[in-house]
Amino acid sequence: MWRSALIDMVSLMRLPNLYILMVLALLGLSGCANFSVQSSATSDLVTASDESETRKRARIRLELAIAYFHAGKPTIALDEVKQSIAADPTLTESVALRGLIYMQLHEPALAEGSFRKALELNPALVQVQHNFGLLLCQQGRMEEASRYLNAAIASPVEEERAKSWMILGLCQAKNKQMAQAEKSLLNAYAINPSHAPAAFSLSNFLYENEQYTQSQGILGRLNQTKQANAESLWLGIKVARKLGDAQTVENLRSELIQRFPNSKEVQFLERGYTNE
Repeated sequence: MWRSALIDMVSLMRLPNLYILMVLALLGLSGCANFSVQSSATSDLVTASDESETRKRARIRLELAIAYFHAGKPTIALDEVKQSIAADPTLTESVALRGLIYMQLHEPALAEGSFRKALELNPALVQVQHNFGLLLCQQGRMEEASRYLNAAIASPVEEERAKSWMILGLCQAKNKQMAQAEKSLLNAYAINPSHAPAAFSLSNFLYENEQYTQSQGILGRLNQTKQANAESLWLGIKVARKLGDAQTVENLRSELIQRFPNSKEVQFLERGYTNE
């Protein structure tokens, strides 16, 4: 089961929050403790022994901030990341993490300031382009969001491109750009069919737009993997009901109850809900 979303995007794109984690991104930040940079003078990688004491202190604070952020303690994480930035204002990862923390704390103006500062420090940082695009999308600033997300899509890393295509598609759907949204979500899925959030996002979009057969095909593959969770099984049940596929409904119902007995989706089953 994926961890819960760090930022509430349910109202943005009607997507269950357990499937937002990889949409969103702590992209790259979980590895910040081992982050290395290139020295322009030597064309070598800067390692721990090359760093100043100030930079080392900043990284220690950053590691603590990441740990608290992952533990669901954003206020403490914010305090730690502020101390990291105070020690070294040029540590881009700290500035970027501060933006994510402000997003979680529902402070979009402060988040925007942090992301803009991070991009001043490193204009080509894909993770920041992605997260800033997400923030702008949440605010309904679609033109600006598209610019940053398209920049992130230019990344040579397939997983990063898939995430940014997915967010772009969900933003387009939010803005009723359905043809563009479907194309973007299909691109995300085509790049990495094993990326479960991309598969779920596309399936959910197809379900919402009454393309039930196509939705079931993608969901069927997802629900046969270890990445399936209560939300994907529940969506599979809803799609099968629309198709009148009683056998699949029963199979998924049994699996849902067996694997996720305490989930809200099982409660939906017990109460006879059909469309939640």
